[in-house]
Amino acid sequence: MISQKSIDEVFESARIEEIVRAYVDLKKRGANLLGLCPFHNEKTPSFTVSPAKNIYKCFGCGKGGNSVQFIMEHEKMTFPEAIKHLAEKLNIDLEETFNSNFSKEDQEQNESLYIINQFAKEYFNKQLTDTDYGKSIGMAYFKSRGFSEQTISKFGLGYAPQGSDKFHKKAIESGYKAELIRKAGLANDHGRDFFRNRVMFTIFNLSGKPAAFAGRTMSTDKKSPKYINSPETDIYNKSKTLYGLNFARKAIRTADESLLVEGYTDVITLHQNGVENAVATSGTSLTEGQIRILKRYSDNIKILYDSDNAGIKAALRGLDMLLEQGLNVKIVLLPDGDDPDSLLRNLGVSAFKEFIEEKAKDFILFKTELFAEESKKDPIKKSKLVKDIVSSIAKIPDPIIRNSYVQYCSELMRIEEHVLIAETKKAIKEILRQRKLRGDYERRTLASKLTVEGEAKAANDIKFREFKDEFQEKDIIRILVTGGDKFVDKEEKILVSALIVDELAEIEDCFENPIYAKIFEHTKTAISQGVKPKLEYYVNHPDADIAGTAVSLSSTEHEYSPNWIDKWKLPLQSQDAPEDNFSNDSFQSILHFKRRKVRKLMKATQAKIKEAELADDFEEVIFQTKIYITLKETENIIGQKTKTVVLPD
Repeated sequence: MISQKSIDEVFESARIEEIVRAYVDLKKRGANLLGLCPFHNEKTPSFTVSPAKNIYKCFGCGKGGNSVQFIMEHEKMTFPEAIKHLAEKLNIDLEETFNSNFSKEDQEQNESLYIINQFAKEYFNKQLTDTDYGKSIGMAYFKSRGFSEQTISKFGLGYAPQGSDKFHKKAIESGYKAELIRKAGLANDHGRDFFRNRVMFTIFNLSGKPAAFAGRTMSTDKKSPKYINSPETDIYNKSKTLYGLNFARKAIRTADESLLVEGYTDVITLHQNGVENAVATSGTSLTEGQIRILKRYSDNIKILYDSDNAGIKAALRGLDMLLEQGLNVKIVLLPDGDDPDSLLRNLGVSAFKEFIEEKAKDFILFKTELFAEESKKDPIKKSKLVKDIVSSIAKIPDPIIRNSYVQYCSELMRIEEHVLIAETKKAIKEILRQRKLRGDYERRTLASKLTVEGEAKAANDIKFREFKDEFQEKDIIRILVTGGDKFVDKEEKILVSALIVDELAEIEDCFENPIYAKIFEHTKTAISQGVKPKLEYYVNHPDADIAGTAVSLSSTEHEYSPNWIDKWKLPLQSQDAPEDNFSNDSFQSILHFKRRKVRKLMKATQAKIKEAELADDFEEVIFQTKIYITLKETENIIGQKTKTVVLPD
């Protein structure tokens, strides 16, 4: 177990902007940084990073937290894994309260899968370098592709030997459970190895951990598939994985462009020769999930595919999806018989780079040249080509870019622009209609699911129920979380948190929202132990409800910019700046909170008076009436302090 001291050190050292920048392209906006959310599909950035608060928040999907929570969410890691990952990144030596070499059964599921994959990676590599079969079959293949020993090591290449259960036996001998080997997709229920007589490619996640494998057959059996990939697991999703991205993402940002190729060997050859912004799909056709990941690093992409029918179909299949996600796409079809690997080796690095720059075509020119011959003298085929191009243009979300392509297509195809505009509008209407149909279907499916699962479960999933006093409770807790360590009175050194806890001590049970009640209780305990709770206390809290609520309450989509004072010399006129206004906010919020609770008690008391009257219990009527009068006087006093007019009942 990692000591609390080490955990605190990681929290204090991990700057959210530095951690997130490795995954998201962030741009400055006022005091914050803005980028496309890595957790949901969006075209307009709503993902905000606050360096001052050391938190992130997406105002689109609602996810937010600190550096550790970001790594946990993005990399699907457990809390200990995320702490270890950041500690390694920040060069922090973790202090553990007991030996970390605990049994595999005690480790979290995801960590266990990474561990068995790491073992498999090392096993396949040893088979490649230390066995006769590995050297003569696997190593010979990699050397024929021109891979250096350094590249073989870097990309985790290896060899899976012949035989039905060699890896499975070795893993069992090394202490790994058969169930874990099966869950990782390395063997089936009967202990039969998934990869046999194949050269192996390790598929890494973004942080460089082995998430899965791909194997290319070395058999001459034509019935055997050329490539197979690990089945999907808790740590491997094919549709959201790009081969080589862990090595390529920095180069993609630097070049402001990604190169999408077809094969694993293409990626490796390009990287070995200094073209490090290349990635490949992971055993699938291009997916929306993969496109969204690429878009985080750059809006520009070149597709480098073979010029055979399969390559052309693959390029056309991914083209519209890329356009729909707002990427700037260019396509390079390679010469007959060449792939990026062979072309680079034939031309050399400089000539290869010149070639892809010279041959890169936008989608209109690509489609036009592709079907030029068959549509040149056939008006019907030309019409189909134009409609195909227009359907692609219609998928571009940016209207300015879309209009530019319409003009370009008009000039290239010699068709009047107003005709293309009309066709584009038709295509857009059809796209919107299809989206509406899909949306209606998804809503019906969700409604059906909620009905089947029952209202109780649906209600249980809603963490923030709307109570009648939700706003007042929320405002009190917001002040507690964001300004609890500020002074109400600087001379007397009274903390905001201490004032709120003291003032609400008698009515703390009136918090109806259970999460707000929990935060109040934890604050009271912290203060009694001499802790001065800051925002970090709540954001980094081990209780997920407290941490999540703290992030939400401390994040606003629009913040007061320091430029108003620093640059324009225009300070606020009616109140202090938000960070200096906690004293007034605290007093006002406490009073309004008390007033709401007093009014609620008054209504409850009125109900008791009526019950007593119906029961002819006059003593109870008198007793409850006295309570009501006292509560009414309290309400009037609060009303005077808040300058609120209290109307008679």
